[in-house]
Amino acid sequence: MSPQERRVGASLASIFALRMLGLFLILPVFSVHAATMPGGDNLMLVGLALGAYGLTQAVFQIPFGMASDRVGRKPVIVAGLLIFALGSFIAAWAPDMHWMIVGRVLQGMGAISAAVTALAADLTREEHRTKVMAMIGSSIGLVFALSLVGAPLLYGWVGMGGLFTLTGVLALAAIVLLLKAVPAAAQPAGHQKLPLRAVLTNPDLLKLNLGIGTLHMIQMAMFVVLPHALLSRGGLTAPEHWKVYLPAVLASFAIMVPAIIAAEKKDKMRPIFLAAIALTACVQLGLFLFSASLWTLGLWLLLFFVAFNILEATLPSLVSRTAPPAAKGAALGVYNTTQAIGLFIGGAAGGTIAQHFGDNAVFSACTVLALIWLVVAGTMNFPQRRQA
Repeated sequence: MSPQERRVGASLASIFALRMLGLFLILPVFSVHAATMPGGDNLMLVGLALGAYGLTQAVFQIPFGMASDRVGRKPVIVAGLLIFALGSFIAAWAPDMHWMIVGRVLQGMGAISAAVTALAADLTREEHRTKVMAMIGSSIGLVFALSLVGAPLLYGWVGMGGLFTLTGVLALAAIVLLLKAVPAAAQPAGHQKLPLRAVLTNPDLLKLNLGIGTLHMIQMAMFVVLPHALLSRGGLTAPEHWKVYLPAVLASFAIMVPAIIAAEKKDKMRPIFLAAIALTACVQLGLFLFSASLWTLGLWLLLFFVAFNILEATLPSLVSRTAPPAAKGAALGVYNTTQAIGLFIGGAAGGTIAQHFGDNAVFSACTVLALIWLVVAGTMNFPQRRQA
């Protein structure tokens, strides 16, 4: 990669990380804190406060992505981060659960993922795009693992209000980083503006959107029951789960890098992409059949993160290369909307299946989902890498 591409990748990954760190820090401690707030005894309100972010993310990804195609990536990202920061400060001040929901709704309205990934695609050459997407995806995985370790400690120091304030400050810092370190991208020229229908009905984009939705359905459903498995089968209490998560995430990065290099430098995108989906299916089958000890659970978790990180890097790269240039932001908006819907369905379905049929039924269902995805992905037309 050129020095500018490395700077773009590092800067946009940092912007994602700053925003996601604030969100992830909330998750491990929110339900505990909610019980101390007026209205926090209503579990429906608590669930709504947690889920409101994902719902408004799903609603606003496409409009923000389309807006970035028309007015530029950076103005849309700045606007989204300002809305997200406002929601964070309202949540920090919130005197009851209803105001907390308002804050979380506003946080979700700052739906910048499509604009950021579109900007990354605009500023990188095709042969290096997946590496930049891998930097962004890896930063998200890393801050997720770090939040599992740091959230209880920070909550003890500054409380929930302090965590939300930190979230807002990090979003404002991300704006400064965007304006200072990331160059502006040129607007697509010479292309007719395309209707959203052209993006929604493109067969290969549909298959990629199915893929990201399926991946996050599996992720959420799996993590509904995995903490219980780590406790009941692995003997780890909840505060100790980071001892498995953090090494698995870090080791997966080292294993993922050669695969990403091969996918781009040696033009092996198709076999590596399909192998990662197949590995996802193997992990779910392994969790279903062979997960009686902490060591086996740790192994399957490591392999899951390897597959997950490869797919998180390659999917948005494939979307950006498949979409028409004038509709890249819209296509990534649809992609991120599908991702948010997958998160919602995966969590809800995983909990329902586990409650009625047990933990292993969740792993069985995830195996079937991954195999269906593998069959669909096998029919995709993979975009050819342009020669430099």
